[in-house]
Amino acid sequence: MKGKRYSTEDKIRILRQADAAQSIGEVCREHNLSEVSFHRWKKQFGQMEVNEAKRLKELERENTELKKMLADSLLENRVLKFVCEKKL
Repeated sequence: MKGKRYSTEDKIRILRQADAAQSIGEVCREHNLSEVSFHRWKKQFGQMEVNEAKRLKELERENTELKKMLADSLLENRVLKFVCEKKL
């Protein structure tokens, strides 16, 4: 059974809560989270702040769009090449 999905900002807030006064075990129990997930998040987001995570997400989205545009362009070039070869 899958658990709750946390946003990137939520994950970072939970990590910061553990960095403060609370222990990792307490934070995990409070948020109904396994310690394995907590350590995975810590490895992934480390010392990242919320605004940095938002910017990272924005850059990843932009990168995905650029990759799609490139793939479309390459496909169009292949089709045009194929059509030109057929005519000759």
